Amino acid sequence: MQHTFDFAPVLDAWPALLQGALQTLKISGISMALGLCLGIIFMLMRMSPVKAVSAVALAYIEVIRNTPFLVQVFFIFFGMPSLGITLTAEQAAILAMTLNCAAYSAEIVRGGVESIRKGQIEAGRALGLHTFDVYRYIIFRPAIRAVYPALCSQFILMMLNSSLVASVSAEELTYVGQSIDAETFRSFEVYFVLGVIYLALSQFFSIVLQLIGKAYFSYPTK
Repeated sequence: MQHTFDFAPVLDAWPALLQGALQTLKISGISMALGLCLGIIFMLMRMSPVKAVSAVALAYIEVIRNTPFLVQVFFIFFGMPSLGITLTAEQAAILAMTLNCAAYSAEIVRGGVESIRKGQIEAGRALGLHTFDVYRYIIFRPAIRAVYPALCSQFILMMLNSSLVASVSAEELTYVGQSIDAETFRSFEVYFVLGVIYLALSQFFSIVLQLIGKAYFSYPTK
């Protein structure tokens, strides 16, 4: 059976695809920012000398990293209403992506923090730096600089995984593509175009993250 390719019906729906792409950027951007902040908190808990605090953080990280992301999305959207917590599809998507990102970010950042030599921290304290400044300039900034490429890769992977939240009707790019496919029955054309758009979004995120890295985490040049 010969298939006649026709991209016109898909391209005619470009306003919906653009809106879906923007929604993907929105959900992913919010989740990245919240996930990194939450990940740093769990990283500090994970490295806490208090065993109970460290155990809670470790349990959270292991549960998130060893269960499918799609199951996490379903649990938040379909399971939490049984506890009296009902979220919209977009809210559930952001929460699931944030929690998932936090677990991976915590371990990535922890690897960077553990690479900082204790002598550097002691030197900072000997110079009279405040504890906050020691954490800011001697621990966190060099640590994030060391693991920044890994964080960028994780963020881009999370953006691509955002396609899974279409399963709970979050109106991002994949959900829009599924709607167009249902109307036009042009599955090949729809998902080919979606693949191209996701590739473009990945490149966009990569460029933005590189610019952020150069602005905040690059070594000063003479």
